[in-house]
Amino acid sequence: MILPKERDPRFTTIRRGGTLTDSDHRLLALWAAVCAEHVLHHFEAVRPSDPRPRQAIERIRAWARGEVRMSDSRAAGGHAMAAARPLSGAARHAAFAAGQAAVVAHVAAHELGAAAYAIKTVRAAAPADRADSAGRLECRWQREQLSDAIRELVLDDQRLRTGICWSVFDC
Repeated sequence: MILPKERDPRFTTIRRGGTLTDSDHRLLALWAAVCAEHVLHHFEAVRPSDPRPRQAIERIRAWARGEVRMSDSRAAGGHAMAAARPLSGAARHAAFAAGQAAVVAHVAAHELGAAAYAIKTVRAAAPADRADSAGRLECRWQREQLSDAIRELVLDDQRLRTGICWSVFDC
């Protein structure tokens, strides 16, 4: 599970009673897409003819540009996660990262799901004796990709939810 039992109002849009602006929601979606795309090659190496995870990343970016509806991005996320289910290891985690990124359009708090699965991807792809250090490097790389507008929000979210996100944000 990657979502808290109680929703954080900072990840609920203003029009739904929270404090998240539409522009910050889009920034969270774009950051999640960057995290997922960074590890997508692990899926594509195993399933080169399956476009679903890449399409999910494309959909969330299109949503952030206002080109598709939330439901289109959310559906693409579900398809990416379906692509993950029969797999294992890095390929599975990479497809889940793409799926989580796409559903940020629906629930902004999935931004950490995309990042956490991306870290799990590099850990799974690394030799066992280097998995933890590979995960820490990925975590730091992801943090470098954060825009200033959402940096503190995401870092605080990582601090609060690292326990339910496999402690991957201890980097």
